[in-house]
Amino acid sequence: MTFASAPNLWVLLGLSLAGILLMTKKLKKAVKADFGAFVEKLQILPPPQPAPPKAPHPLTGLTFAVSDLFDINGFVTGFGNPDWQRTHEAASQTSAVVSALVDGGATCVGKTVVDDMSFGISGENRHYGTPTNVVAPARIPGGSCSGAAVAVAAKLVDFSLGVDTVGGIRQPAGYGGVFGFRPSYGAVSHLGVIPVSTSFDTVGWFATDPSILHRVGQVLLQGSFTGQRNPRNVIIADDFFQLSKVPINRLTQVVIRSTENLFGKQVLKHEILSDYIASRVPSLKTLDYNKSNGDAKFSSLKSLANIMHLLRRHEFSHNHSDWINTVKPTLDPLISAQVQERPELSDKDIESFIAVKNELRAALNALLKDDGVLVIPTVSSSPPKLGAKELSSQDYLLTEFSLTALASVSGCCQVVVPLGLYDNYPVSVSLLAKHGSDRFLLDTLQTMHASLLQKLADEAGKSKSPNDISKEAAAETAKEKGNAAFKVKNWPKAIVFYTEAIKLNSNTATYFNNRAAAYLELRSFKLAEEDCTKAINLDKKNVKAYLRRGTAREMLGFYKEAIEDFRYALVLEPTNKRAAMSADRLTKWFL
Repeated sequence: MTFASAPNLWVLLGLSLAGILLMTKKLKKAVKADFGAFVEKLQILPPPQPAPPKAPHPLTGLTFAVSDLFDINGFVTGFGNPDWQRTHEAASQTSAVVSALVDGGATCVGKTVVDDMSFGISGENRHYGTPTNVVAPARIPGGSCSGAAVAVAAKLVDFSLGVDTVGGIRQPAGYGGVFGFRPSYGAVSHLGVIPVSTSFDTVGWFATDPSILHRVGQVLLQGSFTGQRNPRNVIIADDFFQLSKVPINRLTQVVIRSTENLFGKQVLKHEILSDYIASRVPSLKTLDYNKSNGDAKFSSLKSLANIMHLLRRHEFSHNHSDWINTVKPTLDPLISAQVQERPELSDKDIESFIAVKNELRAALNALLKDDGVLVIPTVSSSPPKLGAKELSSQDYLLTEFSLTALASVSGCCQVVVPLGLYDNYPVSVSLLAKHGSDRFLLDTLQTMHASLLQKLADEAGKSKSPNDISKEAAAETAKEKGNAAFKVKNWPKAIVFYTEAIKLNSNTATYFNNRAAAYLELRSFKLAEEDCTKAINLDKKNVKAYLRRGTAREMLGFYKEAIEDFRYALVLEPTNKRAAMSADRLTKWFL
């Protein structure tokens, strides 16, 4: 593994946008160019490709970031708190999971923000700033691994690593509209990762594409992916969906129709899961914490949530109370109130908790067997507002923990599947499989993804007004007219048509990119640069936009910025000869 300095990295990546601020209409504050996702930028390069006929590294061409919980040789692991960083030495070796990904061909480009000591679930961090929820800037990103999810959602990296204890992968994936995978407990190495709660900590990852989720799994999950098998049971946990504020049909119908289309109606089943758990996990009733909260009725979901909450606090305190008492760090008030209140758990309590974990895992394994998938909501609602009072309420925590405790306590694997927007906020469901069925779950997601997208598109088409549909169609027609004018070198006319397309639909990068090409032909380099920047903001992997902006900047005399654009085009498309030649030529002339 080869390291490069942070400044050189961001020249290489063409992301040296420090000082450039993107303003959102909903927020008074500025949004950073990296959406506040990173605490430290670095570069770890993969080893050279093996010589043919050996296959290339499985993650070749992919970039990733890691939550600031993973050790990287030569860097202090910050744990979301500057006092922790100040009082700890740099790591002497890189964590096993990061090394495996780099050896697999991926390039690590930085460390991302986590909640203070990775203990919260909001994703807010008063020390380093809260990463901006890309889809909903006025709302929390979800935590604890907020920066990792935001880096993926903003397409700054192809995937990212985090740790899921009580929802650290699943919450931000659900709130941010990305895929998030929590593997089976113990399936991925924890060497070189700061512990939060050792009974629940699970290394997981985010991506915007299930195929990348799958490729990472091929590297990190032990053993090889065998022949794919389809699920024989897809079980909808009806009572879990009662916890969601999003209409049940909005979450379940897409999954149901996709399942029927792919596997047949006979595969679908419905379950009142709380009743099933109550009957199959007898140790829960001996630990019924609902009565102490004034609830007369036993609730297996609330009991699981309480057990997870208490055991996490107990283990966190065991791991870190000595440091907290010695250093007396500045902690976020919401975090401080929890971590400094050490729960008094007896050895008998711990034994009972372990019994619940074992019984729950056995119960879910019996329900799902080797080829079953359970469907639940990921989160209970749209992301709360930044700094909202509800974030500190017991009701909010108990509801969210009732959803996340199932996988955390049982150790089963869970994947978050984004299902578009509802009322302008991301919505998702989660698929769970028995402990150890990680490959089966990722295979099932791959199989279902295209069908889910089609069913989502069908639903969106039904809900769109005729006016919306006609506008999109008119924009495409205007673009095609612009292309025709461009082909016969009528640049001014092409610009008129591309401008018309943009007025009808300003969320399509192609329209800005095509207009930039026409501006370049007319030597309107400043306008071309502006259009390319708009295209890149809409699609951060648009190679043509980087090439055209590089050309515009070169003609404007911004040679360093032009080189950055050409080099980043090479990162996205390593075989692009135009980018390579332009970068080399300008480097020789001006650097």
